[in-house]
Amino acid sequence: MDHGSIIFSGILKNQEILSLKDNYSQIGVLADSNTKTHCYSAIKNALPIHHLLEVPPGEDHKNLDTCKLVWQLLTDMNFDRHALLIILGGGVLGDLGGFCAATYKRGIDFMIVPTTLLAQVDASIGGKLGIDFQHYKNQIGVFCQPKATIIDPSFLNTLPERELRSGFAEVIKHCLISDSAQWQAIRTKNLKEQDWTTLVHHSVEFKKSVTEKDPHEKGLRKILNFGHTIGHALESYFLAEGNRIFHGEAIAMGMVMESFIAFHKEMITETELNEITSYLIQIFEKQEMPWGDSALIQLTRQDKKNRDNKILMALPEGIGKAQWDVTVSEEELEKSFDYYRSI
Repeated sequence: MDHGSIIFSGILKNQEILSLKDNYSQIGVLADSNTKTHCYSAIKNALPIHHLLEVPPGEDHKNLDTCKLVWQLLTDMNFDRHALLIILGGGVLGDLGGFCAATYKRGIDFMIVPTTLLAQVDASIGGKLGIDFQHYKNQIGVFCQPKATIIDPSFLNTLPERELRSGFAEVIKHCLISDSAQWQAIRTKNLKEQDWTTLVHHSVEFKKSVTEKDPHEKGLRKILNFGHTIGHALESYFLAEGNRIFHGEAIAMGMVMESFIAFHKEMITETELNEITSYLIQIFEKQEMPWGDSALIQLTRQDKKNRDNKILMALPEGIGKAQWDVTVSEEELEKSFDYYRSI
């Protein structure tokens, strides 16, 4: 397998999995309680002898305490630098598990088997790994490519509708910043009518092409952050309040507000803004928007794209293109919050 290869395959049909025992001293499978229950049985018989490591699920546990648990388990099992960790889970577990593997004994090989739509189309592609710190999203992390990512669409059948909808936000984002024709195709259908196999391939190929050109997010890759400056701030805000919302729900809100900022800067038309807003509200429904504008603005100031104390965003430039490092003022942020509240 090439380093960082992406394999579209039912994992049970993937013969390369069977050869892993010849290449590694030990193999671990990292799952959370959800993927252990719903997904592990689908792959355990396809794997050589291995250890199962279990951690608690959810963004609440994407932190140093869970990392310590994983590192302790690997240490107790005497995993050396020639071991492999297979991460079976969604975006949270992929981020955390990959970070643990990339830092254990200065790095062991890992593979990702993404089990959610969000992970298959976005989180598992591109080598971004990390954890939350003091309620700030992905504050601690590294860039490191997995040995391979195996995308098995059958796992999507295990997802609750809310989880599927959350992943769809990233699919929508990819269309808005790269492919106006695909955007027009998806916005005529509701969630249940989408062709997931086609959309997963489309998103993976697009994100892969961008991240290969800019692996460490120095330029082009920043377009993938459309919706994420405000979206991550909202996610952090709700997490700190003990009222967590799903990643895609926050990003959908972020895309509405950041599209308004793009309209305010004359980067998209009013018609395009209305298209984006109406479809996102149709799919995700309107969420309760917190009134703590100053707290949200402070959270946007922690965004990793910022520089020289300026808030920088990736914004659509028409539908199908995007521009990165666009400076946004606090006044524009406040107007975008008011726009969302007024919908």
